[in-house]
Amino acid sequence: MKKLFNFIFNRMTMVVIAIIAQISFLVVFVWKLNDYFIYMQGLFWVLSTLLVLKIINSRSNPIYKIAIIIPILILPILGTLLYFVLGNNKPMKRFKERIMKEFMKISGLLAQDRKIIDELEGLDKNIANQSKYILNTSLFPIYKNTTTQYLSPGEVMFEKLKEELGKAKHYIFMEFFILEEGLMWDSILDILVQKVGEGVEVRVMYDDVGSIYLLPSGFNQKLTGLGIQCVAFNPVSPVLSLRMNNRDHRKIVVIDGRVAFTGGINLADEYINAYRKYGHWKDSAIMIKGDAAWSFTVMFLHLWNATRPMDTDYTKYMVFNRDRLSCASDGYVQPYADMPLDEHLVAENIYLNIINKAKDYVYINTPYLIADNEIVTALCLAAQNGVDVRIITPYYPDKWYIHPVTRSYYPQLIEAGVKIYEYTPGFMHAKTFVADDELATVGSPNLDFRSLYLHFECGVWLYKSKAVSQLKEDFLSTLKVCIQIQAENCVAVKWSTRFLQIILRIFSPLL
Repeated sequence: MKKLFNFIFNRMTMVVIAIIAQISFLVVFVWKLNDYFIYMQGLFWVLSTLLVLKIINSRSNPIYKIAIIIPILILPILGTLLYFVLGNNKPMKRFKERIMKEFMKISGLLAQDRKIIDELEGLDKNIANQSKYILNTSLFPIYKNTTTQYLSPGEVMFEKLKEELGKAKHYIFMEFFILEEGLMWDSILDILVQKVGEGVEVRVMYDDVGSIYLLPSGFNQKLTGLGIQCVAFNPVSPVLSLRMNNRDHRKIVVIDGRVAFTGGINLADEYINAYRKYGHWKDSAIMIKGDAAWSFTVMFLHLWNATRPMDTDYTKYMVFNRDRLSCASDGYVQPYADMPLDEHLVAENIYLNIINKAKDYVYINTPYLIADNEIVTALCLAAQNGVDVRIITPYYPDKWYIHPVTRSYYPQLIEAGVKIYEYTPGFMHAKTFVADDELATVGSPNLDFRSLYLHFECGVWLYKSKAVSQLKEDFLSTLKVCIQIQAENCVAVKWSTRFLQIILRIFSPLL
């Protein structure tokens, strides 16, 4: 009864009710217009035609265009009204202005050491070009003097995170899509409170939608009372708005500008298998130590300042310059960020570069395989070129309506020679690519439209570092508990499931 009461009176439930009420009002309004059908039909036919032409000529991905155009053509009056309501982008423009203002501030804090680029060009021009793409679009440099450690599953990352948090001397910044009270968060909170008592500055940012059903009311005030600065990113609004699509899906911990973590792991108990929600939860993260960690400090402060405007002096956090951490040579490390408010699809293009330039193999972990035409074409072409392309997806889904869409991509990929595996112990949540024993990326972006087009994401691009071989070894070990999907498995799908896949796939960009 208590859970039902909390669900009914949860802030998100109230927001959903408010949005349903707004949509219902539009439906009733359209129904009332039937009295003037002859006049309104012509007006909305013209409006819907103009909208369709506008959408077709926009820069959006073609599959996005299809998902938007179909409702407008089927229900021109309701579809057109919804488009105009959701198309009110003034709040988004204001948000974008703050984001871009902070983005300009950080451009002078991320100087690239030209010697490293020259060194890369001497080793492999193709690799150097991939690195320069990240630098030119996200501003984050490539570093040496940085060590890496791949951490999987979540339990391994959890222990290492607690160990490093305990060493903090200056500041701890934490940013997650999901934060939920329980064993994992409570253990971390104890350390954070202890560090606050030692004079360490602690900031926590979480996504409001990702955590809204998981955190109690007054959570921010509770942390503030403990001396921890806390921000909920992009708070949920009861008003229909496209801005609600732009979520903070990143996972970042940065300690003193010298140690950083990122990957797919959120701060909730299922991520460390303390609570088995969908069988065994397979996830991954990476820990970096050294110069490259500074990029995560800048990355965190960029979004923090845009969310909670304040004149923060970024340079005062450059602790590693005063207390430099000397690291053994461990290849090349380049953190990156991706945001939905510019024209650069950084995460997707990093994935595409790895796939398109692979010579021997590409191994991919992803919880969702809802890819656009560019990704599908690249995967098929790589396999047809003789590259060993393997993808691990979950056997047990976390969202019933997403898994059929993921499986709908299997036939085309398998026919082209891509090997698809499902993780039988439970849910695969890692987001990793590794190729040719030298190149890899670990981060937060899924292979789906929300991550690649709508969310704030981050990751680390790696060349010839220790984590590359660790990631490959973990992938091959994981294959031992996976089943390979064969062409006959795809043929045996029931017609009702196949029909559901067709419908869901059309609207997959909106899921």
